[in-house]
Amino acid sequence: MKLQDKLINAKDKFFSFMDNKFKKHPVMKFSFILLVIIGYFVFVSMSYGLKDGFFISILTWSFFVLCTPIADAGVLIDFPMRVIAGVKMFYSEMMVWAIAISLNLFTYFTNPQIYESTILLSLLKHILDAPFPYWIVILLSAIGTFLSVYIGDTLIDTKRQTIEQKEQIKKHVIKHKILIFTVLIIFVLIFYDFLLHNLGISIPLI
Repeated sequence: MKLQDKLINAKDKFFSFMDNKFKKHPVMKFSFILLVIIGYFVFVSMSYGLKDGFFISILTWSFFVLCTPIADAGVLIDFPMRVIAGVKMFYSEMMVWAIAISLNLFTYFTNPQIYESTILLSLLKHILDAPFPYWIVILLSAIGTFLSVYIGDTLIDTKRQTIEQKEQIKKHVIKHKILIFTVLIIFVLIFYDFLLHNLGISIPLI
């Protein structure tokens, strides 16, 4: 086996191992995401100060809420509410989205220059600036996110699924994977347009 094949195999095993650990031990997933957010906040605060570092961090969090079809960013709120208050993740995720949308509305109209702080936030503003066609990625992300938390709630609430429930969950998982793949394709196109825009080249996607 070539070295490249060994590295690919090792990478696949690592991510498979971490994925299984996160599914079996949600506390690990919550702790990992929390540490990443805190670490990122410390990193950007060293460059931009505490105030801007805080806003850059939570705006970056909002990017992953609004523009990715998975609920990992929202787990910072979903998990504690599920454990402490017993609130289903589907409903707590609504609050997550409300916070992310409100945060961007406030920032977009009061302090838009902060989006230029990082490439990721610049990309987010590029999406926000063009409701058509780029808001489609937010719509698909919302569908994917709420589908994933619905699957999660179902698995938690019904520890012993019937054959029909298992088949239904499998169908939802397939739909979720298709949405993730679709969003990735759209993101490639958006990033392509974003790079052309920054290089001053005008080649419209549509």
